[in-house]
Amino acid sequence: MTVTAVIGSQWGDEGKGKVVDFLAERADYVARFNGGNNAGHTVVNEFGTFKIHLVPSGIFSRKAVGLIGGGVVIDPAVLLDEIKLLNDAGLNVDGRLWVSPRSHLIMPYHKLLDGLYEEAKGAGATGTTRRGIGPVFADKVSYNGIRWSDFASDAFESRLKMQLELKNKIVVALGGERLDYAEVRDTYRGYYARVKPYLRELYSVVQDGLRANKHFLLEQAMGTFLDTDWGTYPFVTASTTIPSAASAGLGIPPRYITQVVGVTKAYTTRVGAGPLPTEIFDTESAVYQKFGEVAATTGRTRRVGWLDLEIVKTAAELSGVTELCLTKLDVLSGLDEIQVCMGYKLGGEPVRYADVDAYGLGEVECIFQSVKGWREEIGAARSFDELPTNAQGYVKMIEDAAGVPVKWIGVGPEREATIRR
Repeated sequence: MTVTAVIGSQWGDEGKGKVVDFLAERADYVARFNGGNNAGHTVVNEFGTFKIHLVPSGIFSRKAVGLIGGGVVIDPAVLLDEIKLLNDAGLNVDGRLWVSPRSHLIMPYHKLLDGLYEEAKGAGATGTTRRGIGPVFADKVSYNGIRWSDFASDAFESRLKMQLELKNKIVVALGGERLDYAEVRDTYRGYYARVKPYLRELYSVVQDGLRANKHFLLEQAMGTFLDTDWGTYPFVTASTTIPSAASAGLGIPPRYITQVVGVTKAYTTRVGAGPLPTEIFDTESAVYQKFGEVAATTGRTRRVGWLDLEIVKTAAELSGVTELCLTKLDVLSGLDEIQVCMGYKLGGEPVRYADVDAYGLGEVECIFQSVKGWREEIGAARSFDELPTNAQGYVKMIEDAAGVPVKWIGVGPEREATIRR
């Protein structure tokens, strides 16, 4: 029995989707345990190119059963669209994708309020995806949530009626338009009828699988430093993103997690507001153009920066990372010099990430080290020895700083463009 958790060691967008798809070949169960459709994982394989937001990225392995735990908040329309997308691609997830009835639903008022709150904050906006994630988690912990299990009785109608009475008052006060009870009720009743074949209590599935020595692959949404407690609060997501969240969000006891893979991009990106110590501000520079990316979920251009090894080291310590998977090393090809942040100073004194809050992190001075780059294209490399000497040195530098071995290296977006060490 193995339980492998795949986490992002930065601010998300590290390439976890590709890594999960790659590692899923030996998994019996692939699972999401936190977040919602604010996560966007891109997978490129023999079936095509997919942007997945709720269904576990490992579902492309035909032997794997997909699980969406109760710790995941669900926009039913997004879930149904993904199921159709996968079935149309010939994957047939019917009978091998299960959704916990404990999972909370993103309602129309959650998305509406998410946008209204951001607009009301003005310059102090958090930079959310406006998918309703924060408001639905707020409702979850304040006893105002609606779960799939509510549809099995009269609870859904009564809870919806109460919530609309509350939420419409806030919506109108912030300048929005009231939501109609009957319209929302009928729409979500329709969603439930279509999702019902996929609903299943996952407790026994997980516990029986652990007893039967099955292989679990757990897929984190977002990245370590968007964690509600350990991230750059308040510029974070609404759920816990470190592996311990799998205990609450899926029912995996902590002691069963045998392997934690920290997915690390060869440089750093971030979407939305919040500190990014190594950020490159010259948007016209060749380096900025080389690193530039578009977020899979929001379509926003990601902010970019040099690799921050203080962040990677902290993530490895915090989550008990056992190996690293380095992604997008190929993007660095063609650079003569590469800057790497080895640590921080604040007020002339060395500080760790954990010593400062989000606002202090925005004031730190990065201790950069310049390393030699390489000109060769590396997309065709399939062994470590095939990499240029300077690329090998870059990988070893990351290992030394994080104290964790780099076991896989991504040299392209495709599944097969991966070096195993």
